[in-house]
Amino acid sequence: MLKKIYALVILLSFVCTAFSQEIKSPEQFLGYKLGDQFTPHYKIVEYFKYVAQASKNVKLQQYGSTNEGRPLLAMFIASDENIGRLEEIRHNNLRLAGLDNSAATANAPAILWLSYNVHGNEPASSETSMQVLFDLVDPTNAHTKAWLKNTVVVIDPCLNPDGRERYVNFYNSVRGATPDANPNSREHVEPWPGGRINHYYFDLNRDWAWQTQKETQARLALFSQWLPEVHVDYHEQGYNAPYYFAPAAEPFHKVITAWQKEFQTTIGKNNAKYFDQNGWLYFTKQEFDLLYPSYGDTYPIYNGSIGMTYEQGGISAGLAVVTRSGDTLTLADRIAHHHSTSMSTLEVVSANAQKLLDEFKKFYDNSISNPPGEYKTYIIKNDNQEKINRLGELLRRNGIQYGFGLKSSISGYNYISRKTESYNVEAADLVINAYQPKSVLLNVLMEPKTFVADSNTYDITAWSLPYAYGLTAYGVKESIKAPEVRITHVVLSAPPKFAETPHFYAYVSTWQSVNDVKFLAALIKKGIKVRYSSRPFEAGGKKFAAGSLLITRAGNDAADFDQQVTQTAANFGHELTQLTSGFVEKGADFGSDVIRYIRAPRVLLIAGDGVSAEAMGEVWHFFEQQINYPVTIAKYQDLNRIRLSEFDVAVFPDGNYEDFPSEKIQNWVHDGGRLIAMENAVAQLVDKKGFALKKKEEKKDDKADEKTKASEIKLYDDRDKDALRSSVPGAIYKINLDNSHPLGYGLPDNYYTLKLSDDIYDFFGDEGWNVGTIKKDGYISGFVGQKSKDKIKDGLLLGVQPLGRGTVVYLVDDPLFRSFWENGKLLFSNAVFMVGQ
Repeated sequence: MLKKIYALVILLSFVCTAFSQEIKSPEQFLGYKLGDQFTPHYKIVEYFKYVAQASKNVKLQQYGSTNEGRPLLAMFIASDENIGRLEEIRHNNLRLAGLDNSAATANAPAILWLSYNVHGNEPASSETSMQVLFDLVDPTNAHTKAWLKNTVVVIDPCLNPDGRERYVNFYNSVRGATPDANPNSREHVEPWPGGRINHYYFDLNRDWAWQTQKETQARLALFSQWLPEVHVDYHEQGYNAPYYFAPAAEPFHKVITAWQKEFQTTIGKNNAKYFDQNGWLYFTKQEFDLLYPSYGDTYPIYNGSIGMTYEQGGISAGLAVVTRSGDTLTLADRIAHHHSTSMSTLEVVSANAQKLLDEFKKFYDNSISNPPGEYKTYIIKNDNQEKINRLGELLRRNGIQYGFGLKSSISGYNYISRKTESYNVEAADLVINAYQPKSVLLNVLMEPKTFVADSNTYDITAWSLPYAYGLTAYGVKESIKAPEVRITHVVLSAPPKFAETPHFYAYVSTWQSVNDVKFLAALIKKGIKVRYSSRPFEAGGKKFAAGSLLITRAGNDAADFDQQVTQTAANFGHELTQLTSGFVEKGADFGSDVIRYIRAPRVLLIAGDGVSAEAMGEVWHFFEQQINYPVTIAKYQDLNRIRLSEFDVAVFPDGNYEDFPSEKIQNWVHDGGRLIAMENAVAQLVDKKGFALKKKEEKKDDKADEKTKASEIKLYDDRDKDALRSSVPGAIYKINLDNSHPLGYGLPDNYYTLKLSDDIYDFFGDEGWNVGTIKKDGYISGFVGQKSKDKIKDGLLLGVQPLGRGTVVYLVDDPLFRSFWENGKLLFSNAVFMVGQ
């Protein structure tokens, strides 16, 4: 009897053990097959949390949250031997990169990072992430158990939960009982703004280096703690396209190593093997290049990884759609394809784990001992402390080391004059030495001109940080190290003690950075009246430029006026000059008509159909998240029912507007409104009644034109190259700026703009002000087709036109581009707060 009981106990223990090892598949957990419907983000989160509790081979980490409060997750999956030593493995990886002094780890695994669903309306990959996770933790899966012996896998199931939910909620609200595969049905046409972008309508796949968005900042903080050997970014493209995987298309940035290119091909061939077996269509080496540094493939590459993009046809496909070829593409198909490349990539990483680790170390060893690029030191002149602080913050987030405190004479390439010059380095200047682990990324972000072997690129071709920040910089060919590495902040004088100083007549603030704009916005919201000087002046032994803010006691009667002003300044790390008199040493006294009162602008931002969601999002984000100033957002289609008299400023971002400008808008401007038109909104004002804007006509040489036509026979195969002659995919130009005009306050007499088109306009005559003009030598960096290059010269790019009692501000290029173009933020602020006051 005892033997029978003993046998029964053993049998039950085996049953319990088997049961405890059984982990539910996504289908078992969700109650439906993957592909039958879209899974809400919260259920994806629940499945990952369930697996974290059910499996001993995983570690789930919430690394952040979105603007709408959704969690951002990373799941770490490893073998029995490695799951308990993840911290040791992480430190070892940083040691290989020269960023950690820990001892070497024996039998260290390679790290594969899989990033799913960065664009919200490309949702198949988040569905895939659940199946991939299950396959990795399934104890019966012999393949994955073998691969995990020398590989740690990191899964981020959804990089953009807010955008995904926008898309999924839309689709679920319009689908019928069964999917309608007809591409003309409403379920295949997303409403504005679409699900691609995040809460503030930013493309998170173009934010890796700039880290302007909450999601990116959190993700890169975690990514930089691990620096994986391989990173894959999962996407979808138009549903008529097949699948794309590496190797990538030209152009490659010249810093990309032969190994990085070679291993992309190795992975691509393995992906192709499985696609061939299934008869699935795919392509490689086309369209998706490796140049722009802020993608989910290039940024990891510039940080030593094998970075890749995988693209499945599927945008707007819903659960099923009939493609151009007559085939029906389903969500299940899309999941299967992404699943195949996920498993195939892991297989190759595991088979080459040691080689990946060796090459990763070699990448960083070379970075430290033999940094790429012509310049081995970069000196950034500190003529604007706030811009230096903001640049320093960007460098810090990207792990780039820098310092201050150097006093020396150097000879280097001046980014402004574009000549080699001598310069005396001051202690406050920022110094970046290239002999450091992140030298490759440093070179890519700082080089004055990026070499583009093949100009048919997928994104912008110029982004050099000194131009983006509007700072004077020098590239030095010798290695120079600053004595200290730190982040500086403005040193504030202590707020006045009222017992010692009865009161001040006025406070003066500089106007030369976004921090000054934040300070102004905060004062306005407190009800404090602020003025500005329209001309330079000297007072209290200091010189102040036009645009300087004046906070006078006159008109501000609050008993705690001094405390409010000084405390607000302290909150922003802001320096103030305290004056006891309105009598100035040079210039106009504070009661002069040269001193202008800043009326608190009531701002209207236009959104809706026809408006570029990303352009609108940049403005929205700037007001809400950067300067914390109220803005009312309204659809263009609703303007007829809105009282425009309730607003002083209306911002029209890039877009295509019907009946623009309407009679109602024109009357509002004539009555005192300020219209800020940006990019294509500017183009729509050309030749409109009352508006002075004229398109710049190209001068034609009829004889030369006839000769060219007679000798030129176009080949069909050259059509792409011919199109490039009129292409401006993102290039830097220098603008001559009239900084005596309010639109130019606080800026030097030159301004660097990022051009994305060849739009340029005739100079104003007496009708307006030519604030930003461009000459024939304005080109700085980036690809511009020859036809467009011939056009972009001797014209207007920034203009202001008085119209009745109101004003029109013309911003031909986007001054807030992706929120990393710091050089334009003060310019845009001038349009909002200074112009027309």
